[in-house]
Amino acid sequence: MVPRRRARRPWYRTRVFRLTRTAVLAVVLVTVGVRCGGHDAPVAPARAGEAASDGAPADPAPGGGAGERGRTPGRKASERPEPPPRPLPRSPATTLRVPSLGIEAPIVPLRLGPGRHLGTPPLDKPKLVGWYAGGPSPGERGTAVAVGHRDTKTGPAVFAGLARVPRGARIEARRADGRTAVYTVDRVRVFDKATFPDKEVYGPSKRPELRVLTCGGLFRRATGYTSNVVVFAHLTATR
Repeated sequence: MVPRRRARRPWYRTRVFRLTRTAVLAVVLVTVGVRCGGHDAPVAPARAGEAASDGAPADPAPGGGAGERGRTPGRKASERPEPPPRPLPRSPATTLRVPSLGIEAPIVPLRLGPGRHLGTPPLDKPKLVGWYAGGPSPGERGTAVAVGHRDTKTGPAVFAGLARVPRGARIEARRADGRTAVYTVDRVRVFDKATFPDKEVYGPSKRPELRVLTCGGLFRRATGYTSNVVVFAHLTATR
């Protein structure tokens, strides 16, 4: 009796194909850098503005988890937290407000330039905020990115005090359609540019989120600022 020949696996189910596909996806990830504060020191490569989710957990709301232990003080056990607002459809950003810092600034769209670095507002207009046009618009699902100068040669710029924004503060982004997306600050971090956590800052999200960046750390004449200030916020209201 002649033994039956074992069927060969389809090419798309082989281990070599799976490994090759993983390597290709890693290379194809969009790389974005930010040149901020009027200097040439870029933020490390990053994924920015993706609306799809990779299952990364969202930032927990202040007060902890569900149940008696995680309940906000003063809230009755029968009370339920308000549901999150529905994401908004796409509409360009026009104005950014941070009431706690006294910021109300016009927004200009930003795109990727040479070397896939995200541009910044013009140096001769330090009070402008830039919004990455290739990512989500205000209130849209995903991780939106806004950047601004900390200072220029003429003095402090729009985000000079960004590192002082308190947790729980509001960031309001007005849209071209007249609606406003209201984000609440979850946390503020300062990251060294040499070890910038790309995925943590720019990674995709299931809900509408916002990252606001400027320069931070020490200033060196030859290389610019050593760090980046990053504000993490999520959508809590629309109007």
